[in-house]
Amino acid sequence: MIKRKVAMVGAAGVGKTSLVRQYVSGLFDEKYLTTIGVKVDEKVVRVADNEVKLLLWDVAGAEEHFSIPMSYIRGASGCLLVMDGTRRTTVDLGLQLWEEIQEEIGPLPFVVALNKVDLVQEWVLDDGILEILKARQVSIVRSSAKTGQGVEAAFHALTQCVL
Repeated sequence: MIKRKVAMVGAAGVGKTSLVRQYVSGLFDEKYLTTIGVKVDEKVVRVADNEVKLLLWDVAGAEEHFSIPMSYIRGASGCLLVMDGTRRTTVDLGLQLWEEIQEEIGPLPFVVALNKVDLVQEWVLDDGILEILKARQVSIVRSSAKTGQGVEAAFHALTQCVL
């Protein structure tokens, strides 16, 4: 069995924990609980004849005056960068975090999850943002931890990147 550590990164409140919970357990909880430090979950998946144990490091969200400790990212094979489609600032903070990780850790595969796609009326991300993300040659998945839309696709894309 192949083991891969992947880090869930992004601004605070974008839905990292909810995505992991939906992916691992198929559950969603309306209550918001802030992650303190890091929470690790596991899921065994099958990708192209490979059995892969994903160690999902759900890292506390970055904020304007708090960046995540790079010690949580070290050893990761890739990152799921989660952005909240209802808050433009999470894109800017996410891109800044991406740069910090690349500088500190080195090049890692990233998949971007544009989360909260179920909140259509509140969605603020436009095509310009998508072009900025596409320029980085990264997989982009629209997701909803609440409905489950895109969750499997995001983790599947990340697993393929880290194999």
